[in-house]
Amino acid sequence: MMKTDLPTEDLNPQTSSAKLPWNPWWAVLFVIVVYFLSQLIGQLAVSLYPQLQHWSPTQTEQWLSSSLWAQFFYVCIAEAFTVWALWFFLNYFTQRKVNWQAIGLRRPRWSDPLAGLAMLVPYFITYIAVFNVCQKLFPHLDVNQTQQLGFDNVAGVGPLIVTFISLVILPPFVEELLVRGFLYTTLRGYIPKLLAALVASAIFASGHLQFGSGAPLLWIAFIDTFILSLFLIFLREKTKGLYASMTLHALKNFIAFMSLFIFHVH
Repeated sequence: MMKTDLPTEDLNPQTSSAKLPWNPWWAVLFVIVVYFLSQLIGQLAVSLYPQLQHWSPTQTEQWLSSSLWAQFFYVCIAEAFTVWALWFFLNYFTQRKVNWQAIGLRRPRWSDPLAGLAMLVPYFITYIAVFNVCQKLFPHLDVNQTQQLGFDNVAGVGPLIVTFISLVILPPFVEELLVRGFLYTTLRGYIPKLLAALVASAIFASGHLQFGSGAPLLWIAFIDTFILSLFLIFLREKTKGLYASMTLHALKNFIAFMSLFIFHVH
């Protein structure tokens, strides 16, 4: 276990100036490593199934690229690993345990979902305004490029439920824990809140550029998620917890889910 010379601080999430007992740049490195490692572990775990079935390379590639269940299990494994890695860090990285409440996972309140819902329209208005400005400043910005979600040809109640869980339930919960909870909470104890919000949001948005997908970098998604993250951090600060930001994040993903898979708007 790593020893720390940091003084003991109040780790109550109500105390916005509380310092978590590790170097903030360890938190940045941890988030980046976990982001890539979770994807790698998810891919390796899912690829075991075709090997156990003794499928040919062609069958394997087709299953991994087109199977709804392959994508679902990939998401579940990647998200589960992320939560486990975060739990391990909180409990074993320092000489004392840091509970989930210290990063914002306090007891939920009835006002949390209302706060998240209240930020939905301001977020969309801000995004549209920034989007229009970026179009003028960067005329070559590809605004029609779509994000590769990995869920294609989804039809039927069962596949829709699986896709809903994969896109609307799991990512908002895990990403809020990791980014607005762990990363932002760590940074704000050591650097000004505005700078902490910008750094955390830039890291979060960078994860949506689709590195390694073979497609051009998805800058329109970077702009969108960067703005979204600022609103999520605002909710994190105002509510002293993560449930309001989880609500806003889930609502945003739900709208995208309805647009893509129910109304088929592309």
